[in-house]
Amino acid sequence: MYSIFYLAFLFQFLGSLGAALSPKAPYPITPRAPSPGTGSFDRLACQTPSSDPLSGCPTDTILVGTNATFKTIQSAIASLPNTTDPAYILILPGNYTEQVNVTRSGPVYLLGQTSNIQDQGSNLVNVIWAAVAGTGDNAYTATLTVAPNLNADLTGSGPTGFPVPSDTPFGNTDFRAYNLNFINDFVPYSDGPSLALSMGYANAGFYYSGFFSYQDTIYVGKIGSAYFSRCAIAGQTDFFYGFGTAWIQSSDIQLRGCGGGITAWKGTNTTFANKYGVYITESNVHKANSSLSIKGKCALGRPWNAQMRAIFSNNYLDDSIQPNGYIEWQATDPRIGNSTYQLEYNDYGPGVNLTARLANYPITQELTAAQFAEYDSLSKVFQYQDGRFGNTEWIDSEA
Repeated sequence: MYSIFYLAFLFQFLGSLGAALSPKAPYPITPRAPSPGTGSFDRLACQTPSSDPLSGCPTDTILVGTNATFKTIQSAIASLPNTTDPAYILILPGNYTEQVNVTRSGPVYLLGQTSNIQDQGSNLVNVIWAAVAGTGDNAYTATLTVAPNLNADLTGSGPTGFPVPSDTPFGNTDFRAYNLNFINDFVPYSDGPSLALSMGYANAGFYYSGFFSYQDTIYVGKIGSAYFSRCAIAGQTDFFYGFGTAWIQSSDIQLRGCGGGITAWKGTNTTFANKYGVYITESNVHKANSSLSIKGKCALGRPWNAQMRAIFSNNYLDDSIQPNGYIEWQATDPRIGNSTYQLEYNDYGPGVNLTARLANYPITQELTAAQFAEYDSLSKVFQYQDGRFGNTEWIDSEA
């Protein structure tokens, strides 16, 4: 079985080897054509600085800032009524040293004021915290948390993580953050779990936002669906990890060093077929700065449990990536099995070595176009709690 699978892939990829290895520029993460509207309001008018900050925002938008009624983001969130009506919070430029916790089930939209809504690099709002897990659960370290309660957010331990009670309610149905940076700056290196984002039992979309830490930067917990578009995400060790579903689209993946893998996921047994996992597509994956000596040292991922699913597709990979792609969890605890899906499709750049990838099967598996078709759109991977696919209404496709 091994040799047949291997030879099938070898046959397919050798035919396109020359094209795959030919030089290409990094994936072009360019701003979309102007499309300021989000739902029923004009995001450009709301987020652009003016003498009257709320003049272009929806009625009842809450303002956060040094001279506003609400000085912190969390105090504004705490003031929201427990209804299903959308709530809008505009945040003025500045550094906000706080942990933000969203438990509300109704839609919540956080908007950072900026002169360029289509450029993460122009963001003027930073939400900053500094914490490491130590002996406590990773959840306590997060700069931003989106979950209905603590049980829904806890990472836990062991192959199945924290046993979330069956009566746990679903949290936010439509959380969005635009042009905000979330930073956990405990130390400038990997020293234990230090989360910028922790979410579970919720739908959350992030647009032109930044997430910066070193270890476990982003956690997407059980029954969690997270979408990242044109974001900057930085880390060193297992900095995308979780149980739920995360889709990273047209984003800037910054390698601050190499430890563990870029991704580390735990699959979950369900009564229905699921596609929980992390999907990184059409993005730039590269060293955070030119001074780093990490050529060939960073793994695409490693299996947090043997049901890991991660797919890198159509990305530019710089020379930081290991030739063999993915790795085992550890040499003495590989966690590689029949349900371990460490996958890649059509990546390019100096970090792609198809010969080494194919030789690393089954740890790294290269997909054919027909196999990738199973995962090639949001509606094919995002699921409702009951297992139905197509859970995408909360995603802002116009941002």
